[in-house]
Amino acid sequence: MKLFKYGRFAGYAGVALAGAVALSACGSDAAVDPEATGGAAANADCVEGGGTLSGAGASSQENAMATWIAGYQGACSDTTVEYDAVGSGAGRSQFIDGSVAFAGSDAALDEEETKQATERCGSEVVNLPAYISPIAVAFNLEGVDSLNLTPEVIADIFNQEITSWDDEAIKEANPDADLPSTKIVPVNRSDESGTTENFVAYLAEAAGDAWPHEVSGDWPIEPVEAAQGSSGVVSAIEGGEGTIGYVDASHAGDLGTASVGVGEEFVAYSPEAAAAIVDASPAREANTENDHAIELDYTTDQADAYPIVLVSYEVACMEYEEQADADLAKSFLSYVVSEEGQKAASDEAGSAPLSTDTREALKATIDKIAVAGA
Repeated sequence: MKLFKYGRFAGYAGVALAGAVALSACGSDAAVDPEATGGAAANADCVEGGGTLSGAGASSQENAMATWIAGYQGACSDTTVEYDAVGSGAGRSQFIDGSVAFAGSDAALDEEETKQATERCGSEVVNLPAYISPIAVAFNLEGVDSLNLTPEVIADIFNQEITSWDDEAIKEANPDADLPSTKIVPVNRSDESGTTENFVAYLAEAAGDAWPHEVSGDWPIEPVEAAQGSSGVVSAIEGGEGTIGYVDASHAGDLGTASVGVGEEFVAYSPEAAAAIVDASPAREANTENDHAIELDYTTDQADAYPIVLVSYEVACMEYEEQADADLAKSFLSYVVSEEGQKAASDEAGSAPLSTDTREALKATIDKIAVAGA
């Protein structure tokens, strides 16, 4: 469990974010100096009297969330924001059962979850796409830093059909690479994960018959190796040889990464390439007036678009039973989607800042959050 409580400034051991953000071990607090992450949020609209806002969910967001919380609490020193990076599925469950005021999720609520969350909120529930990032196909292979991989080859690797790094299908797209006969060790998420759901949704759309499994946040086949959370997958890749996994790009670090086949080209991940596919994708048909879930176009042939993209949402009620929850959720989420908040996350976590039109649409929805009966 990673629980961030940025109301105190003391040193704890953890994982560094840009040399400044310490992510705690299970059950501990993490401390972030907002001066080290760009300072306090200049435009945060703090809640008079402060309070505590609780959230839980996607580990993909943990670096960005640490940055948002540090900046926000640098401005709103009497407010504590807690975020438990337990994974998307657990975060949605905690939101639905009322344990937290908002959830971070790498997949929008499905039809059944929306029904349950609407009952919990007593009002409309909304999906706000606040964090956009490429999903990197990251690997650890001695002497190889980058590779070109087609959708079909990626599918065959993770479906355990291609098992050696010198397979002809890999060599064909990488004629200049010195590929060893090392065994391929695919690493997948062990927990229910929106990153998994986005990754397999891409494979199902782009790789055709090479990926015959249903789209789900749970890995569909018996794994070769599995790990919990984004950090766990990275640790497993780093700790092995010939390993390959899928992870939010902000966690990829110094691992080798693949450029992905798009049409006749191979496209490396970047915030700009991630933003290109999101801007080209339509809204989800089932959306209500205030909902902002999107349907990603994984089969694009746009040469500057990286197709394996994670869109991570903040899930919130449009009405809360408690005035404090409504005020704090509106205040914090407004900062998260603001130009300032998006730039801070992009600088620290490598995410793709929201476009102006998307920011304005999300802000209009967040501005409507209120206490029930108001």
